This record gives sequence, structure tokens and C-alpha cells, in this order.
Amino acid sequence: MSKKYAIGVDYGTESGRAVLVDLSDGTEVADHVTPYPHNVIDEKLPVSGVKLEYDWALQHPQDYIDVLTQSVPAVVRASGVDPADIIGLGIDFTACTMLPINKEGQPLCFEPALAANPHSWVKLWKHHAAQDEATLINEIAASRGEAFLPRYGGKISSEWMIAKVWQILNEAPEIYEQADRFLEATDWVVSQMTGQSEIVRNSCTAGYKSIWHKQDGYPSQDFFQALDPRLVDVAETKLRGDVVALGTKAGELTAAMAERMGLVAGTAIAVGNVDAHAAVPGVGVVTPGKLVMAMGTSICHMLLGTEEKEVEGMCGVVEDGIIPGYLGYEAGQSAVGDIFAWYVEQGVPAYVEKAAAEEGINVHEWLERHASAYKPGETGLLALDWWNGNRSVLVDTELNGLILGYSLLTKPEEIYRTLLEATAFGTRKIVDAFHSNGVEVEELYACGGLPQKNHLLMQIYADVTNREIKIADSKQTPALGAAMFGAVAAGADKGGYDSIVDAAKQMARVRKETFKPIAENVAVYEKLYQEYSKLHDYFGRGDNDVMKRLRSIREEARH
Repeated sequence: MSKKYAIGVDYGTESGRAVLVDLSDGTEVADHVTPYPHNVIDEKLPVSGVKLEYDWALQHPQDYIDVLTQSVPAVVRASGVDPADIIGLGIDFTACTMLPINKEGQPLCFEPALAANPHSWVKLWKHHAAQDEATLINEIAASRGEAFLPRYGGKISSEWMIAKVWQILNEAPEIYEQADRFLEATDWVVSQMTGQSEIVRNSCTAGYKSIWHKQDGYPSQDFFQALDPRLVDVAETKLRGDVVALGTKAGELTAAMAERMGLVAGTAIAVGNVDAHAAVPGVGVVTPGKLVMAMGTSICHMLLGTEEKEVEGMCGVVEDGIIPGYLGYEAGQSAVGDIFAWYVEQGVPAYVEKAAAEEGINVHEWLERHASAYKPGETGLLALDWWNGNRSVLVDTELNGLILGYSLLTKPEEIYRTLLEATAFGTRKIVDAFHSNGVEVEELYACGGLPQKNHLLMQIYADVTNREIKIADSKQTPALGAAMFGAVAAGADKGGYDSIVDAAKQMARVRKETFKPIAENVAVYEKLYQEYSKLHDYFGRGDNDVMKRLRSIREEARH
């Protein structure tokens, strides 16, 4: 019997990548990246040039199809694998990334008459312009004692489905009316591959991003009526569709899409998944006590448990949300790599760029090398890592970044190191919240671009959390996990697997090298973390709302 393969497609914030994986051992045979031609649309719409307001972040759904028609054929060609031996395909996606579709299942922004309306487009995960709606959802849910609220750490995020749907209803009721459904982008892309008439929704995004519960379903009509009478039947109409477990076969690849993707018609397609959640089996974590950090522009923190616990600021606890048979917990930081990139692009003096170029390295590497020369505490600086708000544990997109301790002697590499440390302190907050509420965190696993590239960052995380960190061997862990789910959708009788646990045993790998905490560093970072915690609570829990007042003054000045 010939070797069997699966493809995982990982949809990120700026690009999508396909990875072709050997199902016998998880070897990544070929990979290919397709940058999104329209990238993140956060200033003005394509073609019409309509300007977007602050906190908007949209995308073009055609970019997602381009990934399938460019990257998938590319990995098949590069590998030389017979498409008949590729038995399954799975995808993962940033979330909540949502879009309105018409009765034919196509995005409303594809309709020329609607393309100039920003609400017809894909709202990317980091679209934060629905904060007013999220605030009201939280106030009304709390006043009604809604049972779902504690499952989300006491707050529903502006990044999630219901807040975004309500924003559309408030600001563009005509788009709301014309939308046959609101879908996660991951479910929409799956529907485009399978051509199914009944679109299925995956339990991961439904559970974490749409307030869906395996036993209780969506919030009640009474709750939606309390939000807005126009939303009373939103769950039965605009959010309709079967919610199915991860690893389920959503359908089979249509002949038309198979031709465009260079695959065989009838290839098993798994239901969609979230990028970070797909990474959990990708590093082999299928049991509790191990926190997986998917580290990139932001960080998602995932953890498995056996009992439903309340944890402040968690993004959600969902039965079967990550690995079937366990409760999956999620928390997160909404800016990490984005902060480092902001500093490199906006804050670094010309001499640093020149020095890095002369040494033949990029600016990130130059800063890391020079920042590594400092001991913990030596910079005298401390930062709050809220450049894109705070996802966990405060769940407040209106918070902003802060650096304390500048002097006339402060150097770029010191600032860079301080930003690395700030994101580590943010992760420590999340680890402590879980651990102190009975969801054990014994060790950390890291995957994504940052752990592969930035050794200083990972040592700081080990020292700040006082825990050993294991690093994924794969450079494309979410895509590897998505491919595993594709193999599960195909099933063992086709050469795949019957469960994600079986797939992970054979296909997941971590590096031999780990990052262990260094005792003297741990002691210093404990002192700094106590100071971070004081700043965190002072600016984040209402003692001083200066950040929000500044935002308000800025908005007034812009209008």
C-alpha cells in the first residue's frame, strides 16, 4: 500500500500557507505561502476607496480562495506526490473572522451594489469597532445572570461573532437583512471546497466565538430580545446550521475545486478549526496540565481540563473545543509579535538599521543580540503590553500600551527587551489565573514563528513563568494540526486515523532542546512581576482610566 498524505491549510492574518504531511510520521514534505493580495484592510476599501473608521480591520474573501488555488497545487508539485494518495485536507483560521453571505453562499462584498459598504466585507479577528455592542452584551448578560457569561471569564469580546453581528445591524441594517447567514471564514472556505448545500459550523469557533454550548446551544431568544428586539431570532436564522465536532468530515472536494487545487475529487474535507486550537494536537498535547502557546502576532493560550471551572478573563471553556473528550480552555494576548514589529518599524533609530545591514542581519536579530547582553532588571524599564488592548485577563480593547522608566541613557535594545518582558508578564497573568482557579498548568509548549526565531524571548518566558517550555519541532504547527484533522476526516480505512489522539501519537513532534528557568533570573523577574501587577491593576481595573480618557479626547479631536 502506497504512503498516504494529508494537506493542512493555515489561514493567518497576512497570508495563508499549505503544508503537505506524511501521515506515517508527520514529516512535512512541502509547504507554500500565499500572501493575501489585499492584506489587512484597515484604512479604505478596495476599488471604492471608502474610508474606514478607527478600530476597523477587514479582509477580502477572494484572498482565501487564492490560497487554495495557489499554495495547494504548489505543494503537490513540489512534493511529487500522487494526488490520489492525498486522502484528506483540513484548514484552520484566525477567529473570530466573520462574513455575511447571500442565499447562494457567496460573500455580500462580491455583489457590486454592496461592495462600497464596509459591513459587507469580512471582519477580521482584530476588528475592534464593535466594542460598544460588546459592552452592552456584557452589561445585559450580567444583569440577567446569564449562565453563559462565566464560561467566557465574565466578558464577551468585541472580537467575537455576536458583537460584530449586532454592529452590522446597528450601522448597516440593510446588510443585516440581505445576509442569509453570518459565517466564520473557516466554515465559509470549507463550504467552497465541498459545495454542500447545508453549510456546517465547527464546534470550536461556535463554542469560543459565538456563545454556543454543546448542551445549551446559543443564548436564549429572551436574551437576544433584551439586547435588541431585531435580534430575537438571530440564532435560528442568521446563525443557523449544524454545529459538528472537530475531526468530522464536512464533505468531499467537488470536481470543480479539485481541478483548481490539483487534487482528486472526493478528497475528504474536515470541518474548519481555529489556528491556535489546531496547534494543540500538532505539538502532541492531548491531556490536561500542558498549556500550549501559539505565538505570532498575538498569542493564544490553550489548556485541557476535565471539569468546568470559572477563570477570570478566559476567552472560553468549550466541551470538545480542542480535543474531543476534554474541556478546552482558551485565553490570549491580542498583541505580541505585533508589538515587536511596531517597534522595529516605528521606533528604531536609523543607526540600528544601518548597523544591522552592515552585520548582514535583520533589525529583530540585531536587537535580540544586543538585548541579550542585559541581565533581568538591568534596563530599569517596565511596560504594559496593551498595544492592541487586553484580551486576558481584563478583556478590554480600550486599554493602551505603556513604558515606564525612560531616561536620557535608554537604548533601543533596552526598549526591545522590555517589550519582550512585558508580553511574558502578560502570559504569567494568564498562567496564574488558570492555576489559581484549579486548572493546573505544569508545563508550557510553544509553537508558531516567534519560538523558532527568538531564543531570548523564550528564555524570558521560562524565567517569568518559572516553568519549562517545550518547542514545537514543526515550523507550521497549526497547519500540521489541520492536516491531522484532515486525516481523521478521511478515517483509518482510507489510510488516515479514527481519532485525533491516534493521529497525534504518530505525527506530533517537539524539539529536544527546551527552555528551563534560571533560578537567579526567576528571582529578579518575580520582583518585576509584582510591579507589573500593580501597574496592571491601577490602569486596567478602573483606579485610573487615563487611557480611556485619552482615547475619548483623540476621538473628539478626529471628528
